[in-house]
Amino acid sequence: MAISPDRLEISRLVHRFGFGPKPGEYAALVASGLTAARNTILNPPAVDLGLQSVVDPAPTDLGPFPTPNTPAAVTFAQNMRAQNADLVAWWLDRMVLANNGLTERMTWFWHGHWATAVGKVEYALAMKIQNETLRKYALGNFNQMASTMLQDAALQYWLDGNQNQKGAPNENLARELMELFTLGVGNYSEDDVKALARALTGFSVNRSSAVTTFNPAKHDSSILTILGKSSIFDPQSAVNLLASQDACTNFIANRLWFRFISTSTTAPDSSISTAFSNRDLAATVKVVATHSAMKDPLNSQVKSPVEWFVSVAKALKITPSKLQNRAQVTNYLDKLAQVPFAPPNVGGWPYDEAWLNAASAQYRLAFADFLIKQGDLSPITNGTGDPFQQLADWLGIAEWSSRTKQVLRTVSGDPARTTLIAICSPEYVVNG
Repeated sequence: MAISPDRLEISRLVHRFGFGPKPGEYAALVASGLTAARNTILNPPAVDLGLQSVVDPAPTDLGPFPTPNTPAAVTFAQNMRAQNADLVAWWLDRMVLANNGLTERMTWFWHGHWATAVGKVEYALAMKIQNETLRKYALGNFNQMASTMLQDAALQYWLDGNQNQKGAPNENLARELMELFTLGVGNYSEDDVKALARALTGFSVNRSSAVTTFNPAKHDSSILTILGKSSIFDPQSAVNLLASQDACTNFIANRLWFRFISTSTTAPDSSISTAFSNRDLAATVKVVATHSAMKDPLNSQVKSPVEWFVSVAKALKITPSKLQNRAQVTNYLDKLAQVPFAPPNVGGWPYDEAWLNAASAQYRLAFADFLIKQGDLSPITNGTGDPFQQLADWLGIAEWSSRTKQVLRTVSGDPARTTLIAICSPEYVVNG
């Protein structure tokens, strides 16, 4: 029997744009029909009641690093580790507990786009402020996002913006702003990078307080030519120029297609770039999510480790911060090579099939076992009817393959083993 196209599309919607369903959610969405499901998934409420129980970690300004090998240094290091651990748990809780996952899902997308790592920034306060900026604009206006991110202390420090001064420009921030954040490779010249670096001079960063200041005396106010326009640029006018380019329109549209539709094809029409022409991210995301390509069975995508973990936690009714030995979550995610606030480089994490390898499969099984022991399996222990359908509805799976069904039959009557096989199956690890 052929799979229902709507069932497949709703599965993709709920996993790709919402980190997977909570128990009962997928079956309800399928029953409501595709149009209603789209409306539910793609329109976050003004206030998400699911987040009311999430405790804000409120990291503090720890001040400068103390003298090494002193009692103060030990206390400082302990506080820094605790604040960073609380920050990771807080965001994972938000991803899992939100009733509508779109805002957190898009915040996660932008974290990979404006990739900034705590390994260099070190201070949790700076990383949390950046995270809140990404959340604020995740479905807002891209120009406002770019303008605000230019002044973000974590990003500035991560890309050496604080070392970029008049007479001694540092090109790191300028290069990545063009290549990875706004325009894409091939849409600017080396002369543009050099000029942009000079236009961005004058910032300084206090890492511990996450305060970025601009000193006009350290800014290069010469007439510069960037992307063919000659002017006296300040940092804001320079980033506004980048964000206004047609290349930016196509670059962001392609990034969204790549991350949410297909890593092996390009958009067959201009609908996404047209939607992004006024930089409205909510409208653009809706065009991506409702594109006809969502129905194409070939457009499968592998879940990243964080996306997989969050979807499992939602299904098992697990709150990450309340797990026994909470640190194990970060340890497992680290083994799977993806921890929030710790992208490997400015290009972000790998994608799609890069997450499929023998080592990650073994770690995923161990992680799954750890979670199942603390999870709620009642959705498959209390139900009646076709067990395969029941399991698929619980996890948001469009349809099990005959091979997966065969394996699941071998553990019939064992809810824990059934869940382990299901959440590590190709149908669950790879979305549609």
